[in-house]
Amino acid sequence: MYRIKILRRLALAGMLLAFCVVVFGAYVRLSDAGLGCPDWPGCYGHVTPTGAVAAASGAGADAAVAQGQIHVGKAWREMIHRYGASTLGLIIVVNAVLTFLWRRKLGVATGLPMVLVGLVVFQGLLGMWTVTLLLKPLIVTLHLVFGLTTLSLLWWLWLSLRRRSSGPWAGGMSSGGGLTSALVRPAPAGVRRAALVGLVALAMQIMLGGWTSTNYSAVSCPDFPKCQAAWWPEADFKDAFVLWRGLGVNYEGGVLQQQARVAIHFTHRLGAIVATLALLFAGIAALRARHEVHTRWAAVAVLLALGLQLTIGISMVLRGFPLWLATAHNAGAALLLLSTLALNRALRRV
Repeated sequence: MYRIKILRRLALAGMLLAFCVVVFGAYVRLSDAGLGCPDWPGCYGHVTPTGAVAAASGAGADAAVAQGQIHVGKAWREMIHRYGASTLGLIIVVNAVLTFLWRRKLGVATGLPMVLVGLVVFQGLLGMWTVTLLLKPLIVTLHLVFGLTTLSLLWWLWLSLRRRSSGPWAGGMSSGGGLTSALVRPAPAGVRRAALVGLVALAMQIMLGGWTSTNYSAVSCPDFPKCQAAWWPEADFKDAFVLWRGLGVNYEGGVLQQQARVAIHFTHRLGAIVATLALLFAGIAALRARHEVHTRWAAVAVLLALGLQLTIGISMVLRGFPLWLATAHNAGAALLLLSTLALNRALRRV
């Protein structure tokens, strides 16, 4: 039993750290610190920005010029993000190794931990390409998406290990007097489909949010509920969603014209309407189905997280897009994703 607890705690630690890495990564991006260290994996060839500044200070006049180009605050934000991501990778590798070694004694599957190892390696490559390809929107968006995927899989792994470690009779008695967990009745198929549709809609909306941020389109609709004082603003949808524009282009600050940025932001708002309706329907349907207590709690969590995210999003526009609210918007998206995953997991308990 203690081995399961170790794996569960590693999964929980990884999930919590992944959440912090994702949110802090959003802060790095939103504070224009994505190129705070223009090389990878170090910073100006050193382990820390302090080392880079010290080396520049002692290397003569030419290096003094280089020192002036080092923005220490941005460099530290970028490197702290890398330190956190590296620590997360170590936790994931340790979890995978222990799962593999204990797989026969515990009867646990190794698939998900191994997938997480491959995913964190790919995330490292995306982090490198984010810098070397000069903040290319497609790469930065994929870096965000796969960061949230890593968070989601760690959350799913923890939920699975938590259920396993608590045994087949975990949860005791449901509110209706029946046994929970292993003997719970299946949730209605329609409710399960609604939750899955809500998850897909949310995933698409998160991708749109990443595309909005990486193309510096957040401030293109500074009013609410209208955009550019119109219900359907003048926008260039053709140029807005070109995924690849070649190599050697520095995307810091964005390269799109205003109408293309408006198109991206407006599409994100339309996606928010679709995702909100899908999640509202899924949450209410799960509550009305009167399934087990885990499902009801997960449905309530989805509705609360949805309300929080909508409040943050609207407040962000009305307050002029302050950095702390923009960062909170990313945290809210992560919380909403976790609660939606928990709802889908609870509805599939058999």
